[in-house]
Formats: sequence, C-alpha cells, structure tokens
Amino acid sequence: MAPLGASKIAFMGGASNDPNFNVTYLVIAGGAGGGGRGTGKRGAGAGGAGGYRSSVSGEDSGGGGSAESVKAAVTATDYTVTVGAGGASTTDNQGSAGGSSVFSTITSTGGGGGGRAGNDGSHHGASGGSGGGGGGSTSSHNGGSGTTNQGYAGASNSGDCFSGAGGGGASAVSSAGGTGTHASGGNGGAGVSSDITGSSVTRAGGGGGGIYQGSNGSGGSGGGGSGGAPGTANSGGGGGGASGTTGGSGGGTGGSGVVFLQYPSNYTITVGAGLTSSTAVVGDNKVTTFTAGTDNVSWS
Repeated sequence: MAPLGASKIAFMGGASNDPNFNVTYLVIAGGAGGGGRGTGKRGAGAGGAGGYRSSVSGEDSGGGGSAESVKAAVTATDYTVTVGAGGASTTDNQGSAGGSSVFSTITSTGGGGGGRAGNDGSHHGASGGSGGGGGGSTSSHNGGSGTTNQGYAGASNSGDCFSGAGGGGASAVSSAGGTGTHASGGNGGAGVSSDITGSSVTRAGGGGGGIYQGSNGSGGSGGGGSGGAPGTANSGGGGGGASGTTGGSGGGTGGSGVVFLQYPSNYTITVGAGLTSSTAVVGDNKVTTFTAGTDNVSWS
C-alpha cells in the first residue's frame, strides 16, 4: 500500500514488471560535528564522516570494504528510507554525532564527534561510521573508532596542546586523518567515489582539526570541513574542529547524509511525503536521490 500523502514520480516504460527485482543502493549517514574550543588556547578535534555502505558493482564500501549485495525487492511493498542529519556544532563539548541513514535493512551509522580541546574525557574523539579526531591538549587524546565496512578511525592527538586531530573518512586514503602539530591541525581522511548517478562523485570525507594559532587542518576530499568549517550538505562529511584562527570557539556542523537507490527503468517509485527526493534516468536504470527526511517508498 502506498504511503499516506505519497507523490508519484513516473517515467515511460514499455516492459511488464516482474514483482521481484533488485535495488542497488548507496547509503551515507550524516557526518559528525567538530569539537568545541571553549575559552582555552587549543584547537579541537574534527568530526568523522558518516558511514558509507554501497552495493554498486566494482565500487567500495567505506572502511576498505567491498561492495555489498544488492537488495532484493518486491513490488507493492513498503521500504523505509531515512536520511541522517549532520551533527550539530558545539562551543565547549565533544562534537555531536551524525544521524544514521537507512534503506530497509541497510543502516549506515552517523559519524563520531570530534574531541573537545582540553583535559578531560570528552576530549577523546567519539566512535561512529568514521571516528572523530582527538582534541588538542597537553595529554594524549584518542581518536574514535570507525564501523567495520563503513569508515575509518579518527586520528589521536599525541599531546600537542594547540592543535586538534583530523576526523576519519570513508576511504583507505589518509584513512585515520592526520595528527595535528604545533603549526597545523590534522587533515581529515578522504572519502570514497561513486558513479551511481552517472558521474563520479567523492563523498564522506572527514573534517580537519582546528588550531589555536597556525594553519587549520584540511577537510578530507568528499565534503569534510576544514578547521572550524561545516561539512558539505548531502555528502556525509565531518565538521572541522573549533579553531582560534576562524574567530570563534565553535566546531563546524557535520554534513547531512544522502541515500541513492538504483533500479530498472520500467518500474515506478512511490515516495512518501516525508522525504525530499528526485529521480533521473541513468542508462537502463532510474536513480532516486533522497536528500532529507524519513518515510516509506514502494514500487510498481
């Protein structure tokens, strides 16, 4: 049964539809917010990227994982879709976790918040899809761990008080984020590229660590924010750690997640009113992109 208030996005299709078909997905969770600086003369750790799960043939999932199995679907059946929000900014705490994104039984975990600058337990990076970076301190602060086949850990700060470490990204390239130094914040881990929409786009990069005085860490390719800056919307990028060089003490917000569903072009999707989406024809398939909300979808 179609969801209440649903709107149909229809394309011409001449073939009759088998009730059983496969859906290829790319499900990216929201990136986490960077840690706050408070009043101290230290940079904060960056937020980790949102978890990255893909069943696109020949492409990777996050954390060095291979593509997963496609989802077997049935017509006239409801499937839940949720797009995770980016983690909120903070001025004096560990960054907020990103929201998880969902397609049916597939859940990508929100990114782990960046560590606060200073000397207590909230200054470690939090675990998530990818982990947040450790905050700047005279003591060592650990990066948060990533989730298997979704993303990598954030970097640990080894005791440099001025700078924060980078957040983890979805890709094996610079996977743990860079550790900060007295002159610069740590760089965020890189994201993973996918051509599910017909062109290659990199998403789910970790945020860059902040610094009190010096050069902020760079956000990882794929939407990670540099020190103090937000992650890019609908990329799952982590927010940058709070930085004195950006004129404030707040960490950057995480980038919201995104869900892509690819299916044969002779099917019509019905999208619940609680979701924001668009559909395009890509080769022999359709791809529906969800950029906000939560509701059910079904096919006919």
